[in-house]
Amino acid sequence: MMRWRMLALLFADRVSLGLQFQTMGSVGGDISAAFGLDNAQVGMMIGLFMAPGLFLVLLAGVLGRLASDRLLTGAGLVALAVGGLVSAMALSPGILGLGRVLAGIGSLLAMLYLSKMVVDWFEGHEIATAMSIFVMSWPIGIAMGQVGHVWLAGLHGWRIPFAAASAWCAVSGLAVLALYRAPEGVRPGAGGGISGLLPREWGLVALAGTAWGAFNAGYVVYLSFGPRMLEAQGMGTLAAASVISVGSWLMILSGAVCGQVVDRFGRRETVLTVCMAGAVLALMLLSRPGAGLPASLLFGLVGMAPAGVIMALAGHAVAPERRAFGMGVFFTFYYVIMTASPPFAGWLFDRTGTPDGAILFGAVLFALVVPVAVLFARLKTRAIAVPARESA
Repeated sequence: MMRWRMLALLFADRVSLGLQFQTMGSVGGDISAAFGLDNAQVGMMIGLFMAPGLFLVLLAGVLGRLASDRLLTGAGLVALAVGGLVSAMALSPGILGLGRVLAGIGSLLAMLYLSKMVVDWFEGHEIATAMSIFVMSWPIGIAMGQVGHVWLAGLHGWRIPFAAASAWCAVSGLAVLALYRAPEGVRPGAGGGISGLLPREWGLVALAGTAWGAFNAGYVVYLSFGPRMLEAQGMGTLAAASVISVGSWLMILSGAVCGQVVDRFGRRETVLTVCMAGAVLALMLLSRPGAGLPASLLFGLVGMAPAGVIMALAGHAVAPERRAFGMGVFFTFYYVIMTASPPFAGWLFDRTGTPDGAILFGAVLFALVVPVAVLFARLKTRAIAVPARESA
């Protein structure tokens, strides 16, 4: 069916976001040595990728009234490629950071409109399953980078991973421009007005964005400091990156299964509680020598399984005619959390001299997802109940 073909295209495009994001995490040690950066500064470089979302995401939502989703996504992917190339050629931390910001602007546009396009195609049609498959593209890109970037940097230096990721982004941008088709009934350039969100929609989208931001920030902490934990226990750099990447690869299977379970049986909050408990336990296991692989298996099979279920909250929060701007609000909360978390985790690492504090912070982020999702469900139920009483 057409919607599944479009999902495959959008999935491949979104892989580029994770691949470009992971460049800094994978070669952070090399960059630290090249430019004399400490862990907090490397964490800031990671966070700069998300920084444009603090200021531009609402504007990006408004742009949906001026251009098609296809054009905005293609432009975002091209900007993502340009930013990576700037970082690859950097001769100072300032230029490196500029490249990260440019890539972040591109990622912002691409992430917002890729997500909107999936919701447009799958609203009312297995949206939790579709989102569960779609969001796995980010960790697949990251998993490819965890191993591939480290391998490329070892052979050719830290600049080559940025250039390789940029090549993927450029091809993805051309692919979406050439091949994407909007579903019937969705008018190109519609849905980006800056007014009209209902009060309850503001609350719902804020809670959905907070849950998604905390979940992803916990994942980034795991990716960035999990290898450091294993290296501190005596494991080699490439081996540590490979063990941690196992969790990202397993998410492909567990995420699709989790989405199917929620689409068929409901019980979203129960599923989230079980999975977030698994994520917290997996992070705690990382501190035990020899438990790296079991921790990564638990993390991928259970902890990260509900990624699509959490992302699907955005589709339940706002009516279709207000979706582009609603997605902008959703990603505003996401970007605030994602921008602040890596530097704070790096600061904890510098302050203690070990990755334990950063890993504990990641566990707290995962634990936060459950109460936020419960609040979302209660507000959603109340929003449905009030019109029903008024009509009665």
